[in-house]
Amino acid sequence: MEPLTWTGSIAFLNPLLMIAIAALLVSVVIWIVGSIVLPEAPMNVNMDGTLSSGSGIRGMTQKALRYSFAACVALAVAYIVLGVVMGTGAGIIGAISQQFLPVWLSLIILYAMSIAFKRRLGLYGKLFDSPIGMIGFGLVMFWVFTGVFGALDLIVTHDPLSQVSGMKNKVPGTPLPSPEDGEYTWYLLGGDNLARDVFSRMVKGAWIVVQIAPLATLFAFMVGITLGLPAGYYGGRLDTFLSFLANLILAFPVILLFYLLVTPEIVATGVPNYMAAVLFIFPILFIGVLLNSRYYTRPNFRTPLLIGVLGIAIWFYLSLISTGGYIINTDSYSIWGLPTYLDLFDIPGGILVVFVSVVFVNSPTVFRIVRGLALDIKTRDYVAAAQTRGEGPWYIMLWEILPNARGPLIVDFCLRIGYTTILLGTLGFFGLGLPPESPDWGSTINEGRKLLSIYLHPALPPALALLSLVLGLNLLADGLREESLKD
Repeated sequence: MEPLTWTGSIAFLNPLLMIAIAALLVSVVIWIVGSIVLPEAPMNVNMDGTLSSGSGIRGMTQKALRYSFAACVALAVAYIVLGVVMGTGAGIIGAISQQFLPVWLSLIILYAMSIAFKRRLGLYGKLFDSPIGMIGFGLVMFWVFTGVFGALDLIVTHDPLSQVSGMKNKVPGTPLPSPEDGEYTWYLLGGDNLARDVFSRMVKGAWIVVQIAPLATLFAFMVGITLGLPAGYYGGRLDTFLSFLANLILAFPVILLFYLLVTPEIVATGVPNYMAAVLFIFPILFIGVLLNSRYYTRPNFRTPLLIGVLGIAIWFYLSLISTGGYIINTDSYSIWGLPTYLDLFDIPGGILVVFVSVVFVNSPTVFRIVRGLALDIKTRDYVAAAQTRGEGPWYIMLWEILPNARGPLIVDFCLRIGYTTILLGTLGFFGLGLPPESPDWGSTINEGRKLLSIYLHPALPPALALLSLVLGLNLLADGLREESLKD
């Protein structure tokens, strides 16, 4: 079996791509220099009264930038389409494009439906009026779909933990020495220092990030909102006390805090489990107060609703903090939790520690943002009108102040997922929390960097994956900020 080249029979596209990339880079440099040196391009008034850019040097540079970028995108789409059709005949890029076929189809369906109904989808629909937001959303959803389909084994080509003899540190496109029947023939992105498939480990690592980063950020927002709203609304001693606790946590070095939390001696005492029991209860408090304040005047509807919703929420809460029927299970004592036959899922110890640590570190920052927004918004006229109507404090906080703070919070949520993704990569790089054989991107980069001067391929794919996901989240946040300011 012959090794795969990068582009195979579609190599005729390579010169065109190089020309397009060179034109894009030159256009970017000229545009940056021109924006500093040259005057603004003159504006022309169209027949309908709208303004358009004139034909000065800066206008020509902007057109060149748009056209060269469009050419790069078109060529990238050509690589993907030809790769899906030709498979391994189009080399490594073709084989990878074919493996990602479920992701491409999901993105096409998602974008088609979103654009078709964007006027009915609120702020999410307005996102598709922003090119930056669309690009960022596409990058984020690419890795979300990759994680989901990778968990279903629809993309991976090999077991990410299996080792194949003779494939240690092999370059991308190397065929297996003696593949079994039904086994994928190549290591598309090469093998690592333990002869494991780098491509499959990158895909499986996306699922770990997709699971932990958004959920940990969501839990941190629940904690920050639940504490930040009353601190900003009431002020006084409550504000002083909660702000002091937040500043105390923020003053502690983050990496040192993680080192302490994942130390085996600390884990053995059950401290992460206690922290999970405290932090994970905030979503229940938030949902309970939210529903109670909204339907307080309708007790016949409110009471059964609260019983049903909080019952399910408490069940999930106990499933989260219980492992093997115990909330805390140390050598000296144990605390019973949810019976195993009612336990919906068990979170591995390493993931629980990382999850709790991320929530604990992010919550004070969210608290400070929410507190600042509450301090500003509580002085608005509509809040005074709600107070005049006799609305309760929690109704005002959750149904008057919080909806009007959604723009900055949504943007910060996207950015914070990016920070959390980087933090997870940092923890994996230092070998904290997750088991050593975990395919998360940070651990994979750490293993690959040991031979970085000799072999680039084990560390480069997860590093680029991490970069593209964080870039997508930042672009998505920029698009949401741009559209939310138009409301």
